[in-house]
Amino acid sequence: MTLQLFDTATRSVREFAPRTPGKVGIYLCGATVQSAPHVGHLRPAVAFDVLRRWLTRSGLDVTLIRNVTDIDDKILAKAEAAGVEWWAHAATYERAFTAAYDALGVLPPTYEPRATGHVPQMVALMQRLVERGHAYSSSPGNVWFDVRSWPAYGELTTQRLEDLNPEGGDDAVTSEKRDPHDFALWKASRPGEPETAAWDTPFGRGRPGWHLECSAMAHRYLGEAFDIHGGGLDLRFPHHENEQAQSRAAGYGFADRWMHSAWVTQQGVKMSKSLGNGLLMSELLTQVPAAVVRYALVAVQYRSMLEWSPDTLDEARATWERLTGFVARAGERVGEVPRAEVLAADLPAGFVTAMDDDLNVPAALAVVHETLKAGNSALASSDDAAARDALVALRGMLDVLGLDPADPQWASAADTRVADALDAVVQAELDARSAARAAKDYATSDAIRDRLAAAGVVVQDSPDGARWTLADAKGE
Repeated sequence: MTLQLFDTATRSVREFAPRTPGKVGIYLCGATVQSAPHVGHLRPAVAFDVLRRWLTRSGLDVTLIRNVTDIDDKILAKAEAAGVEWWAHAATYERAFTAAYDALGVLPPTYEPRATGHVPQMVALMQRLVERGHAYSSSPGNVWFDVRSWPAYGELTTQRLEDLNPEGGDDAVTSEKRDPHDFALWKASRPGEPETAAWDTPFGRGRPGWHLECSAMAHRYLGEAFDIHGGGLDLRFPHHENEQAQSRAAGYGFADRWMHSAWVTQQGVKMSKSLGNGLLMSELLTQVPAAVVRYALVAVQYRSMLEWSPDTLDEARATWERLTGFVARAGERVGEVPRAEVLAADLPAGFVTAMDDDLNVPAALAVVHETLKAGNSALASSDDAAARDALVALRGMLDVLGLDPADPQWASAADTRVADALDAVVQAELDARSAARAAKDYATSDAIRDRLAAAGVVVQDSPDGARWTLADAKGE
């Protein structure tokens, strides 16, 4: 089976074939650094990190661009309210996002351009649109895209222009539009805004519109056409619709395929600071290990809504502990497996099929759990060869998901105190059970085994003595 990916533009799953054999170009809309990241912000980053890892594992050379929007209305407003320079405000939260990406094991993008560093490219694109009759200046510093000049407007989201609500804005400025649906390419400086938040252009002084930024940066780093444009589901309209319209009106092919990750929700509502339901990453990571948060985000297929509840992290933590427990025990038994071997190993066919099916991670995790169960059985029966095979396969699959427990990302950050304490307590129980069996006190032996089972500890007897594992929700 070849890789099949859903394309938002065609609303279908179709085969993925790179424009250039062996190479893939991806543009991912990154953060608008106005405030601290919550777990909902990290869903697209993690989802496209898995895509990137899978493409790389499949032998492709991936160039991934993830931009930073460091100038916009909200950044200016929040910086003013905080009494700091707008660029300092943006830099503070850009660092917060970077820390969150790093904590969750999101690989750094190939390039991470800031909007403010690409004003010349934006001005050039804007001039090109004006020259081609798709944009106009209404007053000094204000430039608009003429949506009626582009008959295909609305094709990405399958909407008719007459059914769309115009973007909001300052009434005095928006009244300059030829059509209420026209959107800003460039915005004139407003009274009270910092002088540093504006740039000179042939059309007057001002600052870029949000949509123009991404089109200019995608063109700068990926060229006139590229393979995949990604982002969160909420960006489809108006942001991505406007990006596509202005880029194609400029004469560029732009994105061959659009991919969008679904929201993180709470009680069915999109996670958002404006609704007061955002779980800040800075707070969340003081409560649970980062790997547990990543597992929770990864475990649901990227196009499915992820309902966040008190059980979400509990289930992810339990699974992560089972996975790390096996990797640790298998490593003790068969010795260290070089990471290079893990990265080069053939992966189970079922896992490959699942990942090639539009990154069907739940189906892929089913294969992970089957391998985990086989590995635990191999350890219990002292079959070191089978245990090693399971270890390599398990780590290889988890690496695709960014969750190899032996990866330095997680191994160096792991706090083993709880695991060590649990091991000591269980081992004491097993020693007591062994003594009871030696004394033929089977009632006590059975009582200890039942007590451990009730606590979620599965005891496996072998010629080398009793070993234990944690039971999971599937009884593995």
